Amino acid sequence: MDYLTPNKSFFGMGFDSDAFNGMPYRRLGKSGLQASIVGLGTWKYGLPETGDGSRVDEETAFEIFDRAWELGVTFWDTANRYNESSGNSERVIGRWLAQNPELRRDIVLATKLRGLMDGKTPNHAGLSRQNIMDAVYASLERLQTDHIDLLYFHNIDEHVDPEESIAAVDDLVRGDMVRYFAVSNCPTAMLKAFEDARRSEGSIRTRIAAVQNGYNILHGERLRERGAMDYCVKNGISYIAWSPFAQGLLTGRYNDPTKVGRGDRLYDQHNDEYLDPGVTVKLAVLEKIARDAGLKMAQLVLAYMLAQPGMTHVIPGASSVAQLEQNASAAKISLSEEQLTAIRELVK
Repeated sequence: MDYLTPNKSFFGMGFDSDAFNGMPYRRLGKSGLQASIVGLGTWKYGLPETGDGSRVDEETAFEIFDRAWELGVTFWDTANRYNESSGNSERVIGRWLAQNPELRRDIVLATKLRGLMDGKTPNHAGLSRQNIMDAVYASLERLQTDHIDLLYFHNIDEHVDPEESIAAVDDLVRGDMVRYFAVSNCPTAMLKAFEDARRSEGSIRTRIAAVQNGYNILHGERLRERGAMDYCVKNGISYIAWSPFAQGLLTGRYNDPTKVGRGDRLYDQHNDEYLDPGVTVKLAVLEKIARDAGLKMAQLVLAYMLAQPGMTHVIPGASSVAQLEQNASAAKISLSEEQLTAIRELVK
C-alpha cells in the first residue's frame, strides 16, 4: 500500500474521505490522520502590541482562520516558542477556537516543544519527560483545547535518551492529550534513533507520522538534515517543509532587486541572497515558467513541492487572506511532466 497518497474511497463505499471544502487531504505517513495538503503556518501570528515580534495581529489572524476553514485549509501549524517565546501564536489560535468550538474537530492542530519555555531553569527546556509533560500542559491551556492533534519535537536533544522522550509522548497519546507524533529539524541519524527506541521498547506504540525540516526548491535540504527526505520516503513518513518560500525569495517579491527595500524580509534581515547573480537567474526562469503556465511563482513552487515523492503536505505562512487564497489554490494545480522536468533541471 502507498501510504503517502490520498485515499480514493472509504471501505470501498465510494465515500470521499480525502477532501474537505474542495481541498485535497492526504494521510500523514502510515497514520490514519488526514490533513489538508496545503496547511497554514502561524509563525508570525501573535500580539504585536505587546512587543512579541509578531507581524499578524489577532484581528487579521481571525480573518485568515475564518477563510482558511472555508477553503479547507485546516492543517494549522504553530509552536510554543514562536514570537520570542511568548506563546502568543498558540494563544491567538486558542482564542479563535474558543469562539468557534463547533469547528475544533475540523482543525488538525500541530504545535511544537523543545526550547526554553514557561520558566527559567534547565528543566524548562529539552526533551526530558519533565519538560515534555509540562510543555504540553501549558500549550493545551494556551490553545484552549483538550488535545493536540500532532505534537512535534521542535529540535533534537542529544542529552536525553530517545527512549525517555518517546515514552513520554506515548503516555500523552494514551492519555488522549496528544493524538499523533512528529519531529522537526531532525537529522536522519536521530530519526533512526527514535525509530530504534520505539522498536526496542515493546510497550511503545507511538511512531513518527511526519518530519518537518527546512527545505526549499533552490537549496534542497539543509546540510545537517540531508538524507532525511529519502529516509521518510523509504519508511512511510510524511516529509513537510518549513519555509517553502525561502524567507520570501520564492514568492516573486524579489525578482526585481531594484524594487526591494525596507519592509522586505530578506532586506530587513540583511540577507543579500536575492542579489546573487546565480539566484537571480534561477528566479527569472521560475518566473517565466510560472507566467507561461498562467501562475504566480508562489503557486508554481507549492505545486512543484507537492509533486515531490514523500512531500505530502506544505505549510506556507500567510499574512493576509489574499496570500492564503493564493497558497490554497496550489492544491489543485497539476504541473505537466515538461514543467516538472524544467524546474527539476533548473534547481538540481
